Amino acid sequence: MTEESLVEQVTAGYAFEGQALELGGLMVDADTLAEARVRIPLAMVNRHGLVAGATGTGKTKTLQLLAEQLSAAGVSVFAADVKGDLSGLSTPGEGGEKIASRAASVGQQWQATGFPVEYYALGGQGTGIPLRVTVSAFGPVLLSKVLELNDTQESSLGLVFHWADTQGLPLLDLADLRAVIGHLTSDEGKAELKEIGGISTATAGVILRELVAFQAAGADDFFGEPEFASSELLQAAPDGRGLISLVELPQLADKPRVFSTFLLWLLADLYHDLPEVGDVEKPKLVFFFDEAHLLFDDASDAFLDQVTRTVRLIRSKGVGVFFVTQAPTDVPDPVLAQLGSRIQHQLRAHTPNDAKALKATVNTYPTSAYDDLGQVITSLGIGEAVVTVMDERGAPTPVAWTRLRAPESLMGPADPAAMAATVAASPRHATYAEAIDRESARERLAARLEEGARKAEAEQAAEERAEERIPAPKKAPAPKDPPKSWQREVLESEPVQDFLKTAGREIARGMFGLGRR
Repeated sequence: MTEESLVEQVTAGYAFEGQALELGGLMVDADTLAEARVRIPLAMVNRHGLVAGATGTGKTKTLQLLAEQLSAAGVSVFAADVKGDLSGLSTPGEGGEKIASRAASVGQQWQATGFPVEYYALGGQGTGIPLRVTVSAFGPVLLSKVLELNDTQESSLGLVFHWADTQGLPLLDLADLRAVIGHLTSDEGKAELKEIGGISTATAGVILRELVAFQAAGADDFFGEPEFASSELLQAAPDGRGLISLVELPQLADKPRVFSTFLLWLLADLYHDLPEVGDVEKPKLVFFFDEAHLLFDDASDAFLDQVTRTVRLIRSKGVGVFFVTQAPTDVPDPVLAQLGSRIQHQLRAHTPNDAKALKATVNTYPTSAYDDLGQVITSLGIGEAVVTVMDERGAPTPVAWTRLRAPESLMGPADPAAMAATVAASPRHATYAEAIDRESARERLAARLEEGARKAEAEQAAEERAEERIPAPKKAPAPKDPPKSWQREVLESEPVQDFLKTAGREIARGMFGLGRR
């Protein structure tokens, strides 16, 4: 395809009637930049998207660019700040010759601008407002993913959650869950465990060991009350711009599954709480999953089903989801098939596995005007990407090699003192800053055992008192000998007895011829 044909095709493909997010300008080749603009229709952002590329190719800056324009359009944004760079969204950019040159090349009227930002931290491990969730709300499927349980252990954990719910035992933190499992596998709880299907001692032992390790890794900070209300993310600043909510993830390397699964819980909670709105002119909220590969590593089938279902259905709630990762192959095919926008930064193909991933990436794109799209992807410069999005009719736009616009906020961390001041001034800080420890499953089970012990003692004492009140049975008198007759008395008298003995001796001597001595 000639240069003129490519420019005409891209110009027509990205000419939208409604409001759109500006991504940048079309590059015909590595040295030639055309006037055609590459954009995303704002109404199509809730069809979800993917930002992919190798480390250092500009994925975070692309996320920042999208967040700025969404906020300016009145759309709320939630993103995980993995490296701390996104905190600079609250601060106007510094500009400079390079920024001015890039802006001019893509027709951008660059102006240093800060945006309304709210800072959060999981469990209060950082500067931001603490984010907490109860174990019950987190659920057995997500918790099994974090604990790396197999299918059998996952189903057993589901039985534990079900039993606790039917018994009115709130699972607020991990100590509550450990107490319930310990009770069900004890002598007192074995009968109740049998009623719900039973859990083997080995399975219970594995779950308890994983819970202990999970707590030792600092997970206790994430579970408890007050539980964060996901509706807090749908806020607007007084000037009408959408609020950008950033959650700090300074210890991502230590607890990657905790963070990624916690973010999925927020998304699932939004789906549960938000009303159906159908197709809207602009989304209510756009959710960015940075380091998305952590979400899917070693995921069970049940977990993948939950992710796929949530992503597919949450569009009708006015929520868009963008996954940010190194390669499209990091995202499972059922999820990847739901993503309408693709922004692909450079991929490197130094190894056979890299080459295989590159080929798989190219296969996810519609037919392009480029002779070798794989070659284009490997030759992209920093701040360049291959883009295709969903147009206003729902059809894919032409694949466009794009030079991306420059963010207008600070491309780096914000001042820590300014962040702390923002957190302290937030109305949500008063609601979520202090942890609450109310009565839950652990205390109720302890009270139940104590009450059972008191009842047993009372019953034993009652039995002892009853025994004391019953008199001992009286012994029956010995039977009396019948009265003796006069004949018996005469025979038993001493003179008669002596006579009988003497007469017996004399008769014996006479019979045997014995003489007297």
